[in-house]
Amino acid sequence: MAAGDDWTINHFSQSNPSGAGQGDVAALLRRVADSLDDRGDVQVADITFASSVTDGEDDLTLTVYFDKQSRRR
Repeated sequence: MAAGDDWTINHFSQSNPSGAGQGDVAALLRRVADSLDDRGDVQVADITFASSVTDGEDDLTLTVYFDKQSRRR
């Protein structure tokens, strides 16, 4: 990419529902995997993980950055 070129990336953030189980990392990963499958053949550029401490279970969030272009095979 040359200097000054513009590009756009898509993204979505996802968390578990509030309450019991909101700190379940494996459940969140499954939810994000299902969301990616629902979007079809996309190219994931990055995934970030955030955790906020609460009085109960931690509030977890994954943000996925992706391009609608098909994955290279």
